[in-house]
Amino acid sequence: MDSRLPRDRDNDHTGEMAQRRRVFLTDRTGASLSHIGQYSLDPASLAGNIENFSGVAQVPLGFAGPVRIDGEHARGDFHVPLATTEGTLVASYNRGMRLAREAGSIVTTVLDDAMQRAPVFVFENARYARAFGEQVRENMEGIRAAAESTTSSGRLRDIEQYAQGNMRWLRFNFTTGDAAGQNMVSKATREACRWLIDQGVPGLRHFSLAANLDTDKKHSHLNTLHTRGKRVVAEITLPGELIPRIMNTSGKALHYQRQLSNMGALLSGSINNGSHFANGITAIFIACGQDVANVAESSAGHVYGELRDNGDYYFSVTIPSLIVATYGGGTGLATQRECLEVLGCYGKGKVNKLAEIIAATVLCGELSLSAAIVADEWVSSHDRYGRNR
Repeated sequence: MDSRLPRDRDNDHTGEMAQRRRVFLTDRTGASLSHIGQYSLDPASLAGNIENFSGVAQVPLGFAGPVRIDGEHARGDFHVPLATTEGTLVASYNRGMRLAREAGSIVTTVLDDAMQRAPVFVFENARYARAFGEQVRENMEGIRAAAESTTSSGRLRDIEQYAQGNMRWLRFNFTTGDAAGQNMVSKATREACRWLIDQGVPGLRHFSLAANLDTDKKHSHLNTLHTRGKRVVAEITLPGELIPRIMNTSGKALHYQRQLSNMGALLSGSINNGSHFANGITAIFIACGQDVANVAESSAGHVYGELRDNGDYYFSVTIPSLIVATYGGGTGLATQRECLEVLGCYGKGKVNKLAEIIAATVLCGELSLSAAIVADEWVSSHDRYGRNR
């Protein structure tokens, strides 16, 4: 018996083909796929997003907010879609948003923007590799023209160079408009490298388009220092008298807990001294059609707090590698587009707005969970809201 999934080479994204695959799997496993087979989107719209389409995985979705933001791109009140199966998550972000809203608004700033591909060139020896570095610097105009010939929205910003033995990595930094841009920069970098090689590269033994220096789908200290995606900051100053009323704790207690958390992160070698950046980012990514694997980079970050002399508490989060899109990829699919439209973030010219909303949401989640730990409400809140067994 043929064990391959049914497939139509000419028109595979149809309801009929999805049903044939579900029947095939049910016959072989006995599993009922009745829920997977219920959906409202048009299978034809999924070409380019998935192969062997068989149905949908339904993830519960709730809205938190409003979160009040005073950003350069996001300004006003926003209800944030969060797709998750973790009880207490939406409630916790909602509480953090209430605290921030009553304190005024969250200030958000996008500091940097770059997407990378980092090919490696291997030479006969280190002197050839060094000479190649000079060749790259002297030919930036030609390299840029070749790279940008493949894209209407990508722009080559600069090229970093890293040397090791007889190898030289080139870290191409692009801006990518409203797309996340990994595929865009791969194509552009490949064209630029082909142009370089065609000019003649003395001593070249080997070339590879990628060799892990761009750390795609995984975080690195390099990305923390130099940015991958958007580098975005969210910050707020909480009045001292407001924190006990909403969070059942104080700015002083939160600040002390922050020092303990900093030491724990340092001791463990963590890439993040916060509590749970990944929770809010993942929930928004699922709701809004982002590449969820990019949470590996996007969830890295840093929390910083200052206890002011008057009892107020300054609090900020910095996300150095937030990879988001408002155009292309999964953003145009039915439910994902609806969620982006709720935020006013669907389409071109909106990606920095989405980045600021996500950073503000992360800040609210950090405040809420930190307060729950300090006030000994962490376990009880999960007992109350998270008991689907």
